[in-house]
Amino acid sequence: MSQIRFEDIDAETPSRQSLSARYAVIEALLGRPGTSGHAEALEEWDRLRREYETWSSLVHLRFSQDTTDEEVRAAREYADALAPVATEHEVAVKRRLLAEPDRRALERLTGPHALRLWETDITTFEPAIAKDLEEEAKLGARYTALLASARFEIGGKSVNLSGLAPYAEDLDRDTRHRAERLRWSFFEANAKELDAIYDGLVKLRHGMARKLGYDSYTPLAYRNMRRVDYGPEDVARYREQVVEHVVPLVSRLLEQQRRENGWERLYFWDEALVDPRGNPKPAGCHDLLVTRAQAMFDAMDPRLGAFYRLMHEGGFLDLKNRPGKAGGGFCTSFPSYGVPFIFANFNGTNHDIGVFTHEMGHAFQNWESREQPGIDYLWPTMEAAEIHSMGLEFLTWPQMERMVEPGAADRFRRLHLITSLAFLPYGVCVDHFQHEVYANPEASPAERHAIWQRLEKLYMPWTDYGDLAYPARGGRWQAKHHIYRSPFYYIDYTLALCCAMQLWVKSRRDYAGTLETYVSLCGQGGSAPFGELVRSAGLVSPFEPGALAGVVREAEAVLGA
Repeated sequence: MSQIRFEDIDAETPSRQSLSARYAVIEALLGRPGTSGHAEALEEWDRLRREYETWSSLVHLRFSQDTTDEEVRAAREYADALAPVATEHEVAVKRRLLAEPDRRALERLTGPHALRLWETDITTFEPAIAKDLEEEAKLGARYTALLASARFEIGGKSVNLSGLAPYAEDLDRDTRHRAERLRWSFFEANAKELDAIYDGLVKLRHGMARKLGYDSYTPLAYRNMRRVDYGPEDVARYREQVVEHVVPLVSRLLEQQRRENGWERLYFWDEALVDPRGNPKPAGCHDLLVTRAQAMFDAMDPRLGAFYRLMHEGGFLDLKNRPGKAGGGFCTSFPSYGVPFIFANFNGTNHDIGVFTHEMGHAFQNWESREQPGIDYLWPTMEAAEIHSMGLEFLTWPQMERMVEPGAADRFRRLHLITSLAFLPYGVCVDHFQHEVYANPEASPAERHAIWQRLEKLYMPWTDYGDLAYPARGGRWQAKHHIYRSPFYYIDYTLALCCAMQLWVKSRRDYAGTLETYVSLCGQGGSAPFGELVRSAGLVSPFEPGALAGVVREAEAVLGA
């Protein structure tokens, strides 16, 4: 494997003029008679898109690494302003290609799925929304910077939102309570700003949808997510499956948790403490975990081991939490180089292992699909991409003795299974909330909070906020950055989890065969839509009746619930 290092990654900053010049060359090649000009144009276009995406990924990664740096903030603002310009050029080329009379000849050059994606893409942009897209990016960055500014004093330390996590699942109940009171006091103190940002985003997005000829933002959002083989009706039926099969099981598990701990009531701040002995912790600090991860991936599969070595030794991991760093975790990539990058915030809890294995799944998929013929196929659509991330979380189970504190591997596996199941109702609640918000774009902030309250009672009827006034009034959703920054990108996690848990069930009977299926799925990248990728792995689509029933039965048997 290449010994490339992150410090070697570089990209020239594009401008409006340079983009226009490069696209003029592509247009000239498309104007030549015969298929050779098209082949050259597609090759040049793919190279340009990879270079642009590499630059954009670097800019936004650097902002996430330090939201307080004025230079990187300015670079991000420049990138956000240039993005609609690049999109306009891209859409123009896609329209030109889709208008070609010989579609079969084009399919031979691109593959049929790329054309389906482009047919979707061209319905999501017109120059009339360029300024709106720039404003949307600015509002999203405001939200990220606001959350990154949070500071709390607890346990003799000053921590950010990510740093609160160890206290929020501490064995001491009063500590957990205090951590949640601190968290929600920040959101309450910034309620007006949070409401204003979201109100601006909703109205902007609705306005863009109307300019593009849609009645509401929802169909535009589905097209932005490149969902070519299912729609809101399918998602609604899936949410009903979660209510039918998962909500009752999670209710029983939480009641079991209440009894095991001897609590009269189970409060919101108790839900995170799944293990009455204390949630299992990582085997050690950041340095120990990244070292042990090498042994874990080597033991799983030589391909995973070699890839992780490249990532670790090449500096493509940023996992330590620090002041000014954006919260959460993600995987990005630099398509000109073919190497991904993992960003996370370790905080000393079991979530360090979860987020690390999750993002490694994304990274490994991107690496395995790097030889796909075009940039459109490097990543699948997000509900398929999350199968790779969540699938790897479960496939690392046999190696957990290496990653958690001594004697805690079985407890970690139980914790991971329970929290995965508990995530499904929350995940579909986030999705349902967004469907209702964008169906009612003129709703007031108070009405949006009321929508969340109502849906929370449907999907998470057990939630008891006690004296946490702000989430009790319907404010919990404001902590979920996807709602602000990646609209409608959340059901993807739950759809993927349905599939990843099927991989878990299969791996309990044939681990080696399931791992081969997983690697093969990663290699396909985005060369097919969600449904086709799911079927290729021998999995049942989440949209099929009873798709969740089987994994729930397996979970019930394993958990004794």
